[in-house]
Amino acid sequence: MLALDGGAWGEAISALGRSLPPVRAILVCSAHWEAPGPFRVSSAERPGVMHDFGGFPESLYALDYPAPGSPELAAEVVTLLTDAGWEAVLDPRRPLDHGAWVPLRYLAPEARIPVVQLSLPVPRSPEQLLAAGRALAPLRERGVLILGSGGIVHNLRRLDWAEGSGPQPWAAAFEGWIRERLAQRDEAALADWRQAPGAAESVPTSEHLDPLFVALGATGGPPSPLFERWQLGSLSLTSYRFP
Repeated sequence: MLALDGGAWGEAISALGRSLPPVRAILVCSAHWEAPGPFRVSSAERPGVMHDFGGFPESLYALDYPAPGSPELAAEVVTLLTDAGWEAVLDPRRPLDHGAWVPLRYLAPEARIPVVQLSLPVPRSPEQLLAAGRALAPLRERGVLILGSGGIVHNLRRLDWAEGSGPQPWAAAFEGWIRERLAQRDEAALADWRQAPGAAESVPTSEHLDPLFVALGATGGPPSPLFERWQLGSLSLTSYRFP
């Protein structure tokens, strides 16, 4: 629903987009593309979007994000990953899922910047994703923005749909633990996130946390908070900008 009303979060993402230098393309790793086997990289010239959800207002299904793809960038991504020892393949059929196009509607609303998506392989580990991010880091020097799209605390079964509460103690504890380890750039501790307080409740499955490791691996320093707020009780909207 943030696609229809982004509120303060949407304003923060829009402000980030306006502050960025010109970028050649955007590479997105979204929580909503998990695929068995190798890394997959979208390579269509016009990827289009998918509305990969159900039970929402019709106005949400009418939204589009007609950004071009970039077969050239997709090929660069595959080369960087394979040179680093990871198996990676092109996927010419994959559209942009809502983990990509929802934030991009605020970050780059004119939909003119080419967008490529990177999958989360199955199985995977934080160490693998950190290494993939390090392999992809040279893209930043080539004008490519790397975006990790997910959520630090994301448990749909534990939400307060009436918005009558703030974050539960387990949610606040886990998000605070992540924030501290990111400030320290403690990759070893972050990779062992299941030992953190509140981890089991905050991250029942890892796909929404995992894009963070790609973004972390691709940068050289600790991030700064871009936006910090909760939605539906214990759904984290915390967002970070990496240097």
